[in-house]
Amino acid sequence: MTHFIILPGSGGSGPAHWQSRWESPNPAMRRFQPSSWDLPDFTDWLAALEAAVIDAPEPPVLVAHSLSCLLIAHWQKISRRPVEAALLVGVPDPTAAVFPGYGMAFANIPQGRLRFASLVVASTNDPYGAPDYAEARATQWGGRMAVIGPAGHINADSGLGDWPEGIALLDGLVSEASLSRHSPGQG
Repeated sequence: MTHFIILPGSGGSGPAHWQSRWESPNPAMRRFQPSSWDLPDFTDWLAALEAAVIDAPEPPVLVAHSLSCLLIAHWQKISRRPVEAALLVGVPDPTAAVFPGYGMAFANIPQGRLRFASLVVASTNDPYGAPDYAEARATQWGGRMAVIGPAGHINADSGLGDWPEGIALLDGLVSEASLSRHSPGQG
């Protein structure tokens, strides 16, 4: 069974958010647990992600929204823990006028590719990050890109409900990572 770590952005993804709706009925999905959702502390969030990956029974798939997308870029540079893949939804642009000051510790994104398969999902009208910014991150991180149309910040306010299209994107990423892992010449 594939295991998933849910990584909300600041605020923690309330009950109407697609991350919470995916997590609730699925025992293979567990949320990482930093000390504070409302005032993200960079060091604490890194430690919480590390702890969640250590606790996973096998290399997990990371399912991140917003600020946690930036967290993953930092974490994967300092940790050697194995991860299957990462779904990175609503990647925020730290230069955007609406980017919160408390998130600036997450802003200096390390250069280079992620060390696992990734899919960046963007909206055409996300106030926190334009599609061209998301595309630049997907290219930098060596991942694929999916633009889902006008869905705001792809959060609870977007009215996505259970977001079946997102589940399909996640399933495709998991399949892609599995095929890559089992291809000749792959470890």
